[in-house]
Amino acid sequence: MFDEMWGAIAHLGRDARTRGYLRDAWSPADLELRQWFRQEAARRSLDLREDRNGNLWAWWGDPSGRPGVVTGSHLDSVRHGGAFDGPLGVVSAFAALDTLRARGFEPGRPLGVACFTDEEGARFGVPCMGSRLLTGALDADRARGLTDDDGDSMAEVLRRSGRDPGGLGRDDETLGHVGVFVELHVEQGQELVHRDAPVGVAAAIWPHGRWRFDFHGQANHAGTTRLEDRDDPMLPFARTVLHARQAAQRQGVVATFGRVRVSPNNANAIPGLVSAWLDARGGDEDAVRDLVFELTDFSGAEVSAESWTPVVDFDEALRERIVSVLGGVPVLPTGAGHDAGILASAGVPSAMVFVRNPTGISHSPDEHAEAADCHAGVAALATTLEELCRS
Repeated sequence: MFDEMWGAIAHLGRDARTRGYLRDAWSPADLELRQWFRQEAARRSLDLREDRNGNLWAWWGDPSGRPGVVTGSHLDSVRHGGAFDGPLGVVSAFAALDTLRARGFEPGRPLGVACFTDEEGARFGVPCMGSRLLTGALDADRARGLTDDDGDSMAEVLRRSGRDPGGLGRDDETLGHVGVFVELHVEQGQELVHRDAPVGVAAAIWPHGRWRFDFHGQANHAGTTRLEDRDDPMLPFARTVLHARQAAQRQGVVATFGRVRVSPNNANAIPGLVSAWLDARGGDEDAVRDLVFELTDFSGAEVSAESWTPVVDFDEALRERIVSVLGGVPVLPTGAGHDAGILASAGVPSAMVFVRNPTGISHSPDEHAEAADCHAGVAALATTLEELCRS
């Protein structure tokens, strides 16, 4: 069933030129994927629910009586990203349920498959949107007011998709149904390659955040304005990019300006505004914050924080239980954020299972996992769920 499901969604949102995926939250491609999720839930006679924040839950058993074991991930993507980041976890979740049913297994507690909304934050700028709203980590009023590149607010986008933006916010009822959460994900690195292992388990997620830098200047004619008369915000931005690399090396962290918006964005005009987004991460929280403070002072830009996630240590007892039942698979940290990390920060016992990525490349069309490793991931997830559903 894994191969059939994987093939069914492979074309959705794929750009023929870049081979990457455009699956922004609430876009036509995302809505098609959400419908696919509903159909897969119906094929298995699962109880499909959509919570107040747009997250989807497909239940085998009723979680209202006893909190259940949940697995899953997300279906949206970074722009021009790869096929595996997110969808691998959702497809593997349904395939793991199929494996358990083929064995004749009957769970001793409810078992759910989750699809979280807008994990990547590609459209509105805040990652893990669905899980942050669910747990109350993101203020609902702030979320409603976030805008996309076209200037449409999240509230407007939700209304167009038939949802009520007034319902956004912490959802204790839904959160109370989740007794434990396990997210399968393609590894975003090559640690499993070096350890010659198809699957592994996460130890922790590095602290990470996203900040917007606005460099203000004066828009003017590119041909008639003397160099000495220019107020060009592209220059301090360029200096800040170079300084970020040097500061990150000095602090022992990573820093990336990966998104830039230039206004008025004309080839024959000096920009009036350059907006750039900094992504900063590292194993030491203080080092990441020191980097941001240094860049704020250096840049002279107007800086606003868009998201911050402190270090997340996954539940140790849960992790060791999974490692044991999987026969002693490797344990590794990650610098990537995930919905599992948001749930863990909210007190939900959470864990992650990684599937080997031969190139280590992610957030790119070159992201990859071999079919045999994907199948090994499904088997590992099924074994994990079977273990956790016994108690």
